[in-house]
Amino acid sequence: MGTLYRTRAQLRDIGALAAATLAVGASFGAITIAYGLPAWVPVVMSVLIFAGGSQFLAVGLLAAGNPVAAVLAGLLLNARHLPFGLAVADVLGTRWRDRLAGAHIMTDETVAFALAESSPQARRRIYWLVGATLFVVWNTGVVLGVLLGGATGDPDALGLDAAFPAGLIALILPSLRDRDTRLVAIAGAAVAVLFTPVLPAGLPVMCALLGLLVLFRPTRRPPTRPAPTAVSAPAKQP
Repeated sequence: MGTLYRTRAQLRDIGALAAATLAVGASFGAITIAYGLPAWVPVVMSVLIFAGGSQFLAVGLLAAGNPVAAVLAGLLLNARHLPFGLAVADVLGTRWRDRLAGAHIMTDETVAFALAESSPQARRRIYWLVGATLFVVWNTGVVLGVLLGGATGDPDALGLDAAFPAGLIALILPSLRDRDTRLVAIAGAAVAVLFTPVLPAGLPVMCALLGLLVLFRPTRRPPTRPAPTAVSAPAKQP
């Protein structure tokens, strides 16, 4: 009975995640059209790269005319997949075909769902289930978003320019529960805003990486209390 309940809970969570992914994918496709990029760009990017938040950032930088910054920002954002790959290496199997396919559908969610399982068989099953589901749903949403953006004529009239920051905020909100991550995000945002008026488009986003410096701030140590001194008993008088 417990296994059945857990399976139903997993399917419910995966369904909710898929619905959110569909919506974010649609906003990505629509915002790409709003930026004036060709319709094939978001579709090809989603199939070949499948990088979620990195794609939002990349199309913004591409639209600003800074493709080099788009590539560098994507590489930096996806560098977290290196430790992810080590964590789920046993899940992907030993064949190169499986490893390549598994690495392509690797996301934060697939790794989180897989590592929540106790047995290797369960981890492998849930990894491929979540990864394949998100890949199909994301690309479906992107195509819908492209069609929506092309059909409206003026995507900005629907407020699609707000989909880019809203999508990114939705992607990073779960990570902001951690205090250090929250401090880095606030510091990076402040640096980006500070440099926006003086640097070309795309570079302030790269400068936001300076927010990582707050991790090296000196930590205050709690004051140490002096050790209690032993009080010797008075000597007895003869």
